[in-house]
Amino acid sequence: MAEKIIERPALPKKPFNPTSVWLSGWLALIWLIIVDLELSFETLLYGVQDIFEYFSRYSRPNFEDLSRYVELLGQTLATALWGSTLAIVVAVLLAPFAARNLSPNAVTYRIARELLNFMRAMPDLLLALIFVAALGLGPLPGALALGVHTAGFLGKFFAESLERVDNGIYEAVTATGASRIQLVMYAGWPSIQREALGYMLYIFDRNVRMAAVLGLVGAGGIGLALHDTLRMFNYDQSAALIVVILVTILTIDYLSTWIRGKLN
Repeated sequence: MAEKIIERPALPKKPFNPTSVWLSGWLALIWLIIVDLELSFETLLYGVQDIFEYFSRYSRPNFEDLSRYVELLGQTLATALWGSTLAIVVAVLLAPFAARNLSPNAVTYRIARELLNFMRAMPDLLLALIFVAALGLGPLPGALALGVHTAGFLGKFFAESLERVDNGIYEAVTATGASRIQLVMYAGWPSIQREALGYMLYIFDRNVRMAAVLGLVGAGGIGLALHDTLRMFNYDQSAALIVVILVTILTIDYLSTWIRGKLN
């Protein structure tokens, strides 16, 4: 009796290896960048040498006026804090109107959305220049610029978070006869509390960095002192100010990351 031949299933096809495609795509993109920007490697080489020579001027930080630098740093942190506070207040007030499921009507929703878009589209530096021209030099223009700009981001984040809340939660609170304000206060914000706190910490972290930059256009704080030392070619003092700014930003970044991790 002949043995029964068992047919084995065909082996699966070898999976496609996209490495060559990705590599070709990256090389083509780099080539397009070089051609479009008319990059010259010889010029870049000379530029790198000039960059190293320039940064060598900051190799000897002078911390003789450290107490003054710390005082100016306090102004910068205050600018970031009050700018963030203003942004939070504005965002909390506008976000329910910019949430599709909480806004009273389509007109109110569209007005709130476009207002947030406008604030988000206005750069910090431009707002700072406008407020400095109107109010004069100092931390107040910087705080207003940061508050207006970041309120647009926070308002958008809050509104989208409120829209993602389960409709059942809103329906349960509405069934108790709650008003629209009570619906937002007892159903909306408690549901996104942890997410909202994370956004607030991120905005404050970001505003600390931007507050130092806004000082370069007259918004006070340690950035203004850095601008003055750079203008006078006092590289040793500039280096000390940069070190103070970097240490502060890194500390706040690690601290906010730790707090967000605890929240999660």
